[in-house]
Amino acid sequence: MVENYTVCNCMQVSYNDIANAMHELSKFEDVLSAFQKVQDVTHCSTGCGGCHQKVLDVISEIMSGAAV
Repeated sequence: MVENYTVCNCMQVSYNDIANAMHELSKFEDVLSAFQKVQDVTHCSTGCGGCHQKVLDVISEIMSGAAV
């Protein structure tokens, strides 16, 4: 299991928040479309935008199944 940590400081979005948002989604084709849907749910990366790459990395990790 992955340790929960804050990914987006501006909106206080954690790793688990992103994972939960992804599990709520019915389908996503790629990382960028998943990012948009996760952003709609969590509002991550809508403040300063400094976490953009971190959010993409988390989504990639979850999609690849590396996070258990």
